[in-house]
Amino acid sequence: MAHHKPTLPTKTCAVCGRPFAWRRKWARDWKSVRYCSERCRRAKGSAGRRGDGRGGAAQPGPPGA
Repeated sequence: MAHHKPTLPTKTCAVCGRPFAWRRKWARDWKSVRYCSERCRRAKGSAGRRGDGRGGAAQPGPPGA
């Protein structure tokens, strides 16, 4: 029996930018799924502030710089 995982639809996470595949628990609302994990869903408000995709506030530079 062949493995069917490669034939599943994929999307790109709106927070981390990584691809993720369809899961059975998302069958009813696959069109509205935007995040690959619960962690990315929680981080959706702080993503992009640092510019490196990790979220959070930017780190200040050394004093006097």
